[in-house]
Amino acid sequence: MVKKDFIDTCTFSKNEMQFLADLGLKIKKAINHGYYPPLLRGKSLGMIFDQVSTRTRCSAETAMTELGGHALYLAPGQIQLGENGHEGLADTSHALGDLVDIIGVRTASHDDIVTIAQNSHAPVVNFMSDDDHPTQALGDLITIKEFLPQGKKLSDIKLVFVGDATQITVSALFLCAQMGMHFVQYGPKEKQVSPNLLRKAEKIAQQNGATITLSDDEKVLENADFIYTDVWYGLYDQELDQTEYMKIFYPKYQVNAEMLAKTNNSAVKFMHCLPANRGEEVTASVLNGENSIVWQQAANKKTAMRAIFTYLLKDKLAKEDFSNQIDNEFQRDLKNMLEN
Repeated sequence: MVKKDFIDTCTFSKNEMQFLADLGLKIKKAINHGYYPPLLRGKSLGMIFDQVSTRTRCSAETAMTELGGHALYLAPGQIQLGENGHEGLADTSHALGDLVDIIGVRTASHDDIVTIAQNSHAPVVNFMSDDDHPTQALGDLITIKEFLPQGKKLSDIKLVFVGDATQITVSALFLCAQMGMHFVQYGPKEKQVSPNLLRKAEKIAQQNGATITLSDDEKVLENADFIYTDVWYGLYDQELDQTEYMKIFYPKYQVNAEMLAKTNNSAVKFMHCLPANRGEEVTASVLNGENSIVWQQAANKKTAMRAIFTYLLKDKLAKEDFSNQIDNEFQRDLKNMLEN
């Protein structure tokens, strides 16, 4: 049995990402109908967090609980790792991988997450690094599927990411490339996705029929199905302070009513990974407006976590969970999905 990790948004194939989204939606529907499938009964998640987190931590912890599992929050200073610890990353990863069933990591260094995965017997999930945020990408895919414009397929979708090339921009870029969607980054040239990441994404896009555009011309907003943005100075960004970022991005790249109107699509949906700074990258009226789906998007982080944990642990799931429960629509569907 080969261990799988989820470290980069493009870790999994287009079909696997589609399956993960469908699995998450199936589990979500089951829970909304009052059936909590005990898919992760007896399983434990170790969560290593070097940074603060609201949505990622809470979605991971509650996803494990709802499916019968348990999550351990491993903050700085609570384990023998880090500045005041007595053990290196490799040894901690090896030990932890034998103590828990799955590991989630949020840290600035993407390379550290790779090292943890290389030394852990348990699957490792990237809960966000300075390079990528793959669990966010899956949650975004699920949200886009739920709000897919009538008559359109994923391959018809145009997603415009406004602003800086944060790790959220990168995860959205690779998601669109993997799923055959049309990605646009609308931002100043000096803050667009780096050439090496762009080349990698373009190779994936060519395989899946996706398109990628980087531009500072507002014309690229036209016919957008989704407008997505992130804060202009992020969790791991030490380049400039708030004042300097405001000079670069404001007011041209603020998502406001005027920008939404430039899409010529009254049904355009607004997305944001949150937390948001009202009055900076987005106005309060857009964030809380009728085009906004940010709260559904945030809730779908848990939908994504349920699917990721179940998929990565599917070979270890207790078979009796299916045979001992009352037979119903959700049980049969989930059993068929995971077995086939």
